[in-house]
Amino acid sequence: MRPEDLDINRIEFTESGKKVIAWHAEPLEVVYRKLQSLPDGLSEEQVAERLREFGRNTLPTKEPPTLLQVFLHQFASPLIYILLIAGIVALLMQDYKDAVFIFAVILLNAVIGTIQEWRAEQSAHALQVLLKIKARVRRNGRILTVPAEEVVPGDILLVESGDKVAADLRLIQVNNLRIDESFLTGESLAVEKTVEPLPADSPVSDRRNMAYAGSTVMSGRGIGIVVATGPYTEVGKIAKTISEEAGAKPPLVIRMEKFSRQIAIVVLGFTAILGMIQFARGEALSDVFILVVAMAVSAIPEGLPVAMTVALSLATNRMARRNVIVRKLTAVESLGSCTLIASDKTGTLTVNQQTVKQILLPEGTLIEISGQGYNDEGEVRLAGDAEMTPEIQGRLLTIARESVLCNEATLEKEDGKWQHTGDAMDVALLALGYKLGIDPPNLRRQVRILDEAPFESEKRYAAVVYENAGEPRLVVKGAVETVLQFCSRMMTAQGEVPLEREKVLQLAQHKAESGFRVLALAAGEGNLEALKGGDAGLTLLGLLGFIDPLRPEVKEAVQNAQMAGIKVVMITGDHPATALAIARELGIAQSPADVITGKELAEIGSPEIPEFFEGIKHKTVFARVTPDQKLQIVDALIRLGEFVAVTGDGVNDAPALKKANIGVAMGSGTDIAKDTASMIVTDDNFASIVAGVEEGRFAYANVRKVTLLLISTGFAELVLLALAILMEFPVPLIAVQILWLNLVTNGIQDVALAFEGGEEGVMRQPPRNPSEGIFNRKMIEQLMISGLTMALVCLGVWVFLMREGYTLDSARNLLLALLVLMQFYHVLNCRSEVESAFKIPFSRNRVLAVGMLVALALHILATEVPFLQSLLRTESLPVQTWLILFALASVVLVVMEIYKAIQKRRALI
Repeated sequence: MRPEDLDINRIEFTESGKKVIAWHAEPLEVVYRKLQSLPDGLSEEQVAERLREFGRNTLPTKEPPTLLQVFLHQFASPLIYILLIAGIVALLMQDYKDAVFIFAVILLNAVIGTIQEWRAEQSAHALQVLLKIKARVRRNGRILTVPAEEVVPGDILLVESGDKVAADLRLIQVNNLRIDESFLTGESLAVEKTVEPLPADSPVSDRRNMAYAGSTVMSGRGIGIVVATGPYTEVGKIAKTISEEAGAKPPLVIRMEKFSRQIAIVVLGFTAILGMIQFARGEALSDVFILVVAMAVSAIPEGLPVAMTVALSLATNRMARRNVIVRKLTAVESLGSCTLIASDKTGTLTVNQQTVKQILLPEGTLIEISGQGYNDEGEVRLAGDAEMTPEIQGRLLTIARESVLCNEATLEKEDGKWQHTGDAMDVALLALGYKLGIDPPNLRRQVRILDEAPFESEKRYAAVVYENAGEPRLVVKGAVETVLQFCSRMMTAQGEVPLEREKVLQLAQHKAESGFRVLALAAGEGNLEALKGGDAGLTLLGLLGFIDPLRPEVKEAVQNAQMAGIKVVMITGDHPATALAIARELGIAQSPADVITGKELAEIGSPEIPEFFEGIKHKTVFARVTPDQKLQIVDALIRLGEFVAVTGDGVNDAPALKKANIGVAMGSGTDIAKDTASMIVTDDNFASIVAGVEEGRFAYANVRKVTLLLISTGFAELVLLALAILMEFPVPLIAVQILWLNLVTNGIQDVALAFEGGEEGVMRQPPRNPSEGIFNRKMIEQLMISGLTMALVCLGVWVFLMREGYTLDSARNLLLALLVLMQFYHVLNCRSEVESAFKIPFSRNRVLAVGMLVALALHILATEVPFLQSLLRTESLPVQTWLILFALASVVLVVMEIYKAIQKRRALI
């Protein structure tokens, strides 16, 4: 046989129009024939040929970016492009001092950003535990253990409880085989496997005769033939989708791109007009170019990239302390921008551990059990806090005892941690036993098991026979309808009474509609033979309601998100009733009208038609959806104008994580999910996502504060220069002085301002309008008022100095000092857009207090140190002059305090 004769994996990924093999629909003899394999397995020669032809059984891995790539990424900003152009113009004009300043700030920004992103990327990479699994295969009739990477199509693979499935399998033999596929399908319960062919159109979640790479065997044994490896597995298909899917831009990138375009237009417009005015007046072309560079320097916020990088880096560090690792700096404020969180259910909102939460006694008495997960924590009480009677307590102990004995799982505490194996429902029953004071391992050792029948999906029950006082006692658990067939009586407060079958079925139906998975438990004298004839004379002991419970902190976190104006929706592969029950408890949904299923979405048709958008617009729970549908939902929500944060931990979440404005993966999730996401929540805590929203809002608020400081001072400089030129006065400041203002004195303060702590009430405000730019009405008002105040005061001083006969250098020295002091006061204005500067303690930002003093001290040195005097053309100033300038500069603080007071008064009206 030649490798090219075997067209297995190629058929799975042929161009549209070619047939795809539906392995789950094929009879086993056809599967063997198409794969050219035998029950005894492949020969070593066949394995070697197929390994060469189809490659190793590994997924294409995305290598982390190199340090150089991270460094170069820092230059991919429109604002940096503008600065580079300004620096090049300065070089062409041989104005090397200006050029050095501009290139220095670009380099500083790149270094800070590189350090932060490199650390974040390494942290994310360290989370990925690369587990090298082994696989047991049958080759040439012998069973071998080989690295999973060496498994090839046609191999016969053997799996048992605890194994990770190494490749996609068509099962050929099963023995009570149950596999956890929640990472792929979102279904929290392990799937009972079979070998019979299934309809060709069965979705992945219903292909019970298949086992998929990466899934975990929870119980039983099985044998399968490998039908797909590496990138051709279901996991591989999702990885391929991710690599082809373009991610949405983070909101800060969108806003900064818009802002940069606006700045560029303003700079070009102003400099061109004023340059032409000067040239028309007879100024030399070289002098006009120098003026244009000076004005560009004043208008372009050179310090903004550095300050923004620092603000985002600080937020990144704060997020890390709150268990959120950020992989890209610009993603920091994305959570703060989001208007909608689309969360997975299993493992994100819930603990992904089935738990017995209710026991329904046959007469209708409801018992509630607190706690969640596989442990002994929780209490058992009557609903309504009624008093627990000894009779009910005794019946509950009987239910717990029989559940522990009719059980194939294990749950024990080792080294302070609970360890478990087996089916999720069985483990949950053991946890119930611990809560009722039973020691399952000890009980099992004391009881002699005579016979047992493991759970099988065809029979829908499990049974055990044990010795009880010398007689065989039969215990059966399983689907309610099945177990009731074996019962003639039921246990009540009055003892055993005739079974009321319809009443019990109604009780079970009610619980199922509430989202519970319901099992019935019965017991009596007898053996397994008694079950073959239907009614075995057993007594129904009770119904047990299971659910994958909420994480304890999630309800409050969802409420906090909703209070912040963020819509929370659930997207899951789980059953609609289960999803609705969880959503109701969280306050995400109220009725079935809030739920839509994957089947209903498919019936709507193409995700491009208006009906699809209308169908999802008002829904908050999406159940039984496929990975492709989840991607379509997220894409539609983005196109409806939402800024979407998608959370998840499974492979099935990865395409949507990639598509979202911000993808948030769980730290315990799959490597594919973490590779795809922009953020990783290390503690799997939904509350950490909401904490990330808060930190994101703090970060964006600080970016706005820094932007206001820099743009308003730049605006003041631009207006000052423009008015002085129009009034035919000399240029008030030269380019190097403007750079000193923008990069040194103001540069220190704006970086220090980025350390500002968060303001109270940020989570009681609605999300920003996604289409809103950096400059909203409030920002523009403050920019205009503060900028014009500084510009007009400085212009007045400049006119006064010129008319008093001051030399240009002396007048510029005084004006430069005045602007430094105005910045000193104005940074206090920028600490809050609404609060008075006098109400904000420096304890919220001690770095700013130090930065202000350092900036002031540096400028005083610039007027005293000969080297700086020569560079900046400054001269020493007497103390009396400094005091006058201090008083004059305070005008900007007074004006902005009046503005804030007026705005507060308006808000109260």
